[in-house]
Amino acid sequence: MNKIRTATALTTLGLVAAMMAGCASAAASPSDSAAGGDAASVTELRLGYFANVTHAPALVGLEEGLFDDALGDVDVTTQVFNAGPAAIEALSAGAIDATYIGPNPSINTFIQSGGESARIVAGAATGGAALVVRDGIEDPADLEGTTIATPQLGNTQDVAARVWLKDEGFETDTAGGGDVHITPTENAQTLTLFQQGQLDGAWLPEPWVSRLIIDAGAHVLQDEADLWEDGEFPTTVLLVRKEFLDEHPDVVADLLKGHEAAVQWIADNPAEAPAVINDKIEKDTGKPLADDVIARALEHVSFSVDPHADTFQTLVENGIEAGTQKKGSIEGLFDLRLLNKQLEAEGADTVSAAGLGED
Repeated sequence: MNKIRTATALTTLGLVAAMMAGCASAAASPSDSAAGGDAASVTELRLGYFANVTHAPALVGLEEGLFDDALGDVDVTTQVFNAGPAAIEALSAGAIDATYIGPNPSINTFIQSGGESARIVAGAATGGAALVVRDGIEDPADLEGTTIATPQLGNTQDVAARVWLKDEGFETDTAGGGDVHITPTENAQTLTLFQQGQLDGAWLPEPWVSRLIIDAGAHVLQDEADLWEDGEFPTTVLLVRKEFLDEHPDVVADLLKGHEAAVQWIADNPAEAPAVINDKIEKDTGKPLADDVIARALEHVSFSVDPHADTFQTLVENGIEAGTQKKGSIEGLFDLRLLNKQLEAEGADTVSAAGLGED
């Protein structure tokens, strides 16, 4: 019997939930305890993720049984989310133990909780986000008075959209006002509304960028990769509740083994990966992606265990500028010791916390 059981997250949260989600209870001991622990003391790991191509390591790890293999007697149960703030709410409430998620909600919960809510333990994906728009919008100046969607208020693409629009000279606000109206909308609904002509564009992760282009005739106005040095920006990381990391580091270490195996599997199996990812998306959403959609989406996403910690201070500044998070330090956000111990044992290059935690 397959021991992976999936529940779907039903609630899309607003800004208040996103801003309060970080208020998790403090762990009883510092993350120094991550050097040891007793995996036998827990029988289940509750994992969150999105049915997105940018979460392919989660999809492959589940579909190929790589988490099962790594975690042994510890069962993996899953919950599917649409965007980061809702996943953070579940993590902070203790409903899940770890989640694949974007960097901005990870930053937000860390700052809101004074560093007590969660730790980033690995990277997962870079790239794969863009602003796509309807015909007739060929230049940023054409966005005056338009309405664009983002997955959720305060999520990584929402922050990117608000900062980019500000840099282009537009005013926005979190209530949907301003020169360009931003309406946080569930991704599938965004596609429908765009097809109906009720949206002028959307800043989205893959595969939704490719779906709007191929299924709805949109075109890319701004690829987010063009806004970052070398085109590399973190889209997805693996975030673990601090209390769970402190109490069960052996389980987190096994989770990381499954995660790294999934990232490697994608690299080693480029021909098979689209079908495996698509099979899991179909199971989670009830409908597979078209072959040309998933092929295009995968061309724009890279997968790595490196979280690109050196970009996170810029992401903090972006969130503040967007008005979706408060000021605060992210020193301590990363705990990459378990991952680097694993990489060292394999003779692979380790990854850096960029002075923002343990590595």
